[in-house]
Amino acid sequence: MPTAFDLILTGGTVVNHDGQGTRDIGVTDGRIVAIGDLSRASAGETIDCSGLHILPGVIDSQVHFREPGLEHKEDLETGSRAAVLGGVTAVFEMPNTKPLTTSAEALADKVSRGRHRMHCDFAFWVGGTRDNANDVGELERLPGAAGIKVFMGSSTGDLLVEDDEGVHSILKNTRRRASFHSEDEFRLKERLGERIEGDPSSHPVWRDETAALQCTRRLVAIARRARARIHVLHISTAEEIDFLEAHKDVATCEATPHHLTLSADDYASLGTLVQMNPPIRGQRHRDGVWRGVTQGIVDVLGSDHAPHTLEEKAKPYPSSPSGMTGVQTLVPIMLDHVNSGRLTLERFVDLSSHGPQRIFGMARKGRIAAGYDADFTVVDMKRRETILNEQAGSKAGWTPYHGRQVTGWPVGTIIRGKRVMWEAEIVTAGQGEPVLFSEALPAA
Repeated sequence: MPTAFDLILTGGTVVNHDGQGTRDIGVTDGRIVAIGDLSRASAGETIDCSGLHILPGVIDSQVHFREPGLEHKEDLETGSRAAVLGGVTAVFEMPNTKPLTTSAEALADKVSRGRHRMHCDFAFWVGGTRDNANDVGELERLPGAAGIKVFMGSSTGDLLVEDDEGVHSILKNTRRRASFHSEDEFRLKERLGERIEGDPSSHPVWRDETAALQCTRRLVAIARRARARIHVLHISTAEEIDFLEAHKDVATCEATPHHLTLSADDYASLGTLVQMNPPIRGQRHRDGVWRGVTQGIVDVLGSDHAPHTLEEKAKPYPSSPSGMTGVQTLVPIMLDHVNSGRLTLERFVDLSSHGPQRIFGMARKGRIAAGYDADFTVVDMKRRETILNEQAGSKAGWTPYHGRQVTGWPVGTIIRGKRVMWEAEIVTAGQGEPVLFSEALPAA
């Protein structure tokens, strides 16, 4: 074991493959090189983490940072600032920008915009369409690509492939795991009349649980026909959890903090601020998604950070856009659930670090282990804080959790051995780099 390091984290409770235990971590050249008792070693920088927990860097695999084209809502710098303020070390950003991220050129432009400007590491989903279906096998292997994302139900932006053959034409050409927004567009069109002017609580009536389950059933059948791997985003219904339990061979799935925390009761006080696609639903569905978490059916957490300005959200429903902020509050909201006994800290780590590494094939991220990137989310499990709009790093400047008290708080974000955020301050300028994936490694 070496005796000199670039960085040593001392005295913290490390949560990794060994469980929880007080260990030091030694870092050299941005990688973890030693875990254990390093009291006799020296380092260029030492961070005392006594009383704190050191988690593998939290990975948010679904964010919308709106750049290019919609920078009045968010951009790559402000979105990633919110991420690191919330303890998130890497994000996968969505393709429904303007222009859409559906070509090699659009992807390369985003990577160029993000490199050394974003505060966290990053990858970008490439939108799957009828026009690029023959090319997705190449697009998903390009530098900075998280994989292929398909919208089967309309949401913010112009990406939509609603029919079975259109989806099959994409999936038959993928080799990596493709991600899906799963709501049945045909049923959504049939039920447009269920929307009530000025009443956002009618949103889950329009986009009902049948629209979600119907589409997810179709999607799994298409994936089997194409012999493809799929990932179902933002599960919102108890029935989808029950269905996907029987199809884990082809389908992984994601839960969001808002579908685990909020319910239809919150429309009365928060209105369009909690208008999302798929919707916040009744408590029965929230309990169903929790069953997916506790039974191991849910594979990852994603925030679905999808900011709009308060002026846009103030439009009367259904003119109001769907989407809320979330990347900065993912960690504190879920740590509060840990402290309330809804899940263990190890399960949170599995959902937010090990899970993304496992199902998306991230290279050298998602674990505290020798040889991996030195990405850490340092948290104080006993700290009580109130989430406030004034804390927001996002350009949107608001959160649906304003005024909510939580126990458990991110105090530090360390990325590739560099302290990026500490005690709510950005302490290192943007040095974000594209995430590497084992199925798309560059040639030697």
